Parts: sequence; structure tokens; C-alpha cells
Amino acid sequence: MSGVKRKRNVLNVKQKLEILQKLNKGESASANAEDVLNEGNTISHSAALQSVETLLDYMRRRGFDYGDITAIRKICVDIRQEMNKQQKQSRITDFLKH
Repeated sequence: MSGVKRKRNVLNVKQKLEILQKLNKGESASANAEDVLNEGNTISHSAALQSVETLLDYMRRRGFDYGDITAIRKICVDIRQEMNKQQKQSRITDFLKH
């Protein structure tokens, strides 16, 4: 599992411009960014977390190796941290808009 690289979702210039235009209209930045990224067939953090937790439950029931289960738990923690960062960023953005 340590050799697996994570794909980072990066907005291109056009997508950033769309979000900025929506912000100027008073819409939420975090929701718009998530929508734009989801258009590229990516999966939301909550959907990913649910899938990984389901995999973790399956692995526990099937008696997988402790090291493998620990690696999947780490993925759950990473996803939760990303979700928390996004929530904090949206709160900051919302605070600065008001």
C-alpha cells in the first residue's frame, strides 16, 4: 500500500474562473469547487469514505492481515482529514464573505 500514489484533483484556470464568477454572485465557493471537480468523474469525500469503511468492514469479517486493515484505516483517517480541511476552508470563506 505504501507505493500507491494519490491523484490530486486540481482545478484548471477555466474552472477557477467559473468559481470566482459564482463567488462574485454570492454563491458558496466550496460547493462550487466540489461540483466542478465532480464533473470530471471524481468521487466525493463522503462517498469515498463510505466505500473505504465498507471495505474495512469486509476485511475485518474475512480475517485479513492486521497490516492490511491498518493501511485501510489510515486511508479513512486521510479522507476524514481532507473533509475537515474542506469544511474549515468553507467556513473561512463564508466568514470572509459576511
